[in-house]
Amino acid sequence: MANFNKVILMGNLTRDVELRQTQSGMALAKFGMATNRKWSQNGEQKESTCFVDLTAWGRQAEVLAQYVKKGSQLFVEGRLEYSTWEAKEGGGKRSKLEVVVENFQFIGAPRGATGGAGGEEGGERKSGGRAAQAGGEGQAGGGSDVDYGDIPF
Repeated sequence: MANFNKVILMGNLTRDVELRQTQSGMALAKFGMATNRKWSQNGEQKESTCFVDLTAWGRQAEVLAQYVKKGSQLFVEGRLEYSTWEAKEGGGKRSKLEVVVENFQFIGAPRGATGGAGGEEGGERKSGGRAAQAGGEGQAGGGSDVDYGDIPF
């Protein structure tokens, strides 16, 4: 039987990216995202928020840590990964489901930008359709005082 593990999310970061290095020197980024769902039930507007933990590796981790922060909008493609471990204090088995980032795209205005940035409508600055690939190719960024055309990848 075939298997398929693909997650597509668009939301806002709930905390700044935490960048670390593994013992072998590989960059590792941990961050959270909130996605909202709105619907109408019996004429009443309802809303729920889903909080998701994400992990990025290598060059993607470094780019995310450099260009996004809490509140930034991000589009992410990845896969679900389930982890289990024994808790150090209090004992017992713990588990966690998270998304491992495979591709991402910056959405909205770069951090530090105000309305009208880049001369585009609504202050939004797009990354020119470039997405960050798992191999580190085609990555685009958006930070304060950064012109997307100046980014060399």
